[in-house]
Amino acid sequence: MPDRLHFTADDAANELIAHDPFALLIGFALDQQVTVMKAFVGPLALKERLGGKLDAATVADADLDAIFRIKPAIHRFPGSMAERVHDLAVHVRDTYDGDAARVWTEARDADDLRARLEALPGFGEMKVKSIGAVLAKRYGLEVARPLVPWHPTLGDVDSAAALSEYQAQKKLHKAEWSRAKAPTA
Repeated sequence: MPDRLHFTADDAANELIAHDPFALLIGFALDQQVTVMKAFVGPLALKERLGGKLDAATVADADLDAIFRIKPAIHRFPGSMAERVHDLAVHVRDTYDGDAARVWTEARDADDLRARLEALPGFGEMKVKSIGAVLAKRYGLEVARPLVPWHPTLGDVDSAAALSEYQAQKKLHKAEWSRAKAPTA
């Protein structure tokens, strides 16, 4: 296990997402229409606003809409992201008895891991590939290796400089992907 993931400029947030599987999943859930740095500092902000307790049961029972809206808001879209994080917490609580690491530690193979990740609320193909790459490259989880895509992902980020490079490459990749998906006239 890495001592930190370099996804934010906040050392405490980087340490939290490296050591707390549920915080890591929350960061991935929030990684939509905000910067990577904003998304992955979100779990620390949520933990602080919940009085230092960040577990699936606590998050599932909390009034996340109000918590997400406290200034500065945890996400650009506090209402919809509060709902998504709530749904994630309920899923982890009810499916994995609150132990988020079981999503990957109990996966039999890459197909099972993919299915478990896809079952998480708000986790589509791109998030599955990205978290798969983090699990394979940062945590050494062999069952995740087949999920690693050819393009750069957060799994390649091992320093603040690598995060900057990833951000630049991600912009290029998204532009290429959008062009490839655009209908031709």
